[in-house]
Amino acid sequence: MCGIVGFIGEGQVQHALVSGLEKLEYRGYDSAGIFVVDQAQQGHLFKEEGHIAKLRAAVDFGLSATVGIGHTRWATHGPATTYNAHPHQSQSGRFTLVHNGVIENYAELKAEYLSEETFKSDTDTEVVVALIDYFARSEDLTAKEAFRRALSVIEGSYAFALIDQTQPGTLYAAKNKSPLLVGLGTGFNVVCSDAMATIHLTSEYIEIKDKELIILTADHVQIETYDGGIVTRPSYQAELDAEDLEKGTYPFYMLKEMDEQPAVMRRLIQVYQNESGNFEVDADLTQALLESDRIYVVACGTSYHAGWVGKNLIEKLAGIPVECHLASEFAYDLPLFSERPFFIFLTQSGETADSRQALVKVNELNYPSLTITNVKGSTLSREATYTLLLHAGPEIAVASTKAYTAQIAVMAILSDALRQAKRLPASFNMAQELGVVASVMESVLADKEAVKNWVDSHLMTTRSTFYIGRLLDYYVAMEAALKLKEISYIQTEAFAAGELKHGTIALIEEGTPVIALVSDEAVASHTRGNVEEVKARGAVELVISTKNVSRPTDGFILPNMETMLSPLAMVVVTQLIAYYTALGRDLDVDKPRNLAKSVTVE
Repeated sequence: MCGIVGFIGEGQVQHALVSGLEKLEYRGYDSAGIFVVDQAQQGHLFKEEGHIAKLRAAVDFGLSATVGIGHTRWATHGPATTYNAHPHQSQSGRFTLVHNGVIENYAELKAEYLSEETFKSDTDTEVVVALIDYFARSEDLTAKEAFRRALSVIEGSYAFALIDQTQPGTLYAAKNKSPLLVGLGTGFNVVCSDAMATIHLTSEYIEIKDKELIILTADHVQIETYDGGIVTRPSYQAELDAEDLEKGTYPFYMLKEMDEQPAVMRRLIQVYQNESGNFEVDADLTQALLESDRIYVVACGTSYHAGWVGKNLIEKLAGIPVECHLASEFAYDLPLFSERPFFIFLTQSGETADSRQALVKVNELNYPSLTITNVKGSTLSREATYTLLLHAGPEIAVASTKAYTAQIAVMAILSDALRQAKRLPASFNMAQELGVVASVMESVLADKEAVKNWVDSHLMTTRSTFYIGRLLDYYVAMEAALKLKEISYIQTEAFAAGELKHGTIALIEEGTPVIALVSDEAVASHTRGNVEEVKARGAVELVISTKNVSRPTDGFILPNMETMLSPLAMVVVTQLIAYYTALGRDLDVDKPRNLAKSVTVE
């Protein structure tokens, strides 16, 4: 789920909603819609699959509306269709709702309360709006009371905006783990999932915390806890100057780029998916890969770490052996190649000097190659046989975040395309699972405060930190350690957890932070045993896990996702750890010392 805009009061409601949705297009979406109530208390619903331009053409801007809500959707429950697009309405038509996030217990709610309800869509959102209507009818509740009652039984991540057509002077909202802001205007108020959607209307905002209920009228905003307590919170000014325009309302590019990762996942699905819903890359590239007997991934730094995850995906899904090599070593000590090698170069900028030198060697030997990069027309893109683009948008911060996850996602898409070409069976739907990952990323990014609190307590004075994990979690640990050391300057190392006892556990001292990554059921218990080993030697541990292998004492528990794709979301927690550590140490988050964004010298 992608973007929300709500407007109540004086002004051109439809224009405000559609313009706001257009400003959220960068987040990725597959359908959009708005609902408005006019001065005669008549509701008008406009929804379209595809681009917002189609929605704009369908909306009646001549209506004299007083309140409205809008939404851009990325499919998680049900395909991208008009009937699955938001807003969704209750069967009676009284309530209309938009929603970002994922309701984990929607099936249980449907069975317990709504077994006789007729649904028009495949979404979890329609279950919620039907539930609100059900409580209003069956328990004789007001709209606010029915909304609160529904919130008490809903589990999952969400940002909601709700209209009761019988009460058009009020707009309701609530959130849990999905972003939501209230914007204050003169004679109107707005809600939005991203300030960029309404910055053209107001620069004054109130941050909304998890599990808060908001009641908006044209001239008043009331915030309540779910148990009815009144919350008072000052507004803040989103002040933009010329230098800040690219960052929007963000203080640092890195924070902005981390927040963009769910949108990048959705954009990649959209770009590489064909009309049949399958992933597809250039047919000549596919054929060249299928004709190879071994793939060599060549990269540096963060891209090298992404390559290890990509190796796992290609081998597991497409059945082609893969080796990973550091570009700086590769060019001057070529390995013994197989008979029909193929080379993949991972590079954010497409200008990385070490990687280019390796590509020069490959070209001299007349071997086929692919560059996966964020920059169209870059040197490595031009000089390789084939190119796949990351479509991540400009990445300004030196510490790569969205380019890393985009590289893994493109490798996943490529792996799935190869699997299909080889007619191998699929254990999961790649497009669907990448969509799930995007939602998991959003839930992590919505819980930044918890990460900051742990960082403030444990990393502000430490001189060294360790990441441990097994299998894919070890690959994530490698990237996590690099991210922390490059912007916080803390000596950070990543260890394969099983290797601790073979020497590196000697480095553990009283109070040493050890961050363990646990996402794979096959090795979860083994990693847990390694955590106990470092605890016994005085380490302060933090466990980042997925729900299926979690324990109540874990520091951060992520929703379940496909294990092969878990690095995409697990790494986001570690990106936040690095960000808040550097921030807390009063360092330049975007421009760490001695580093450049594009390494153009060997």
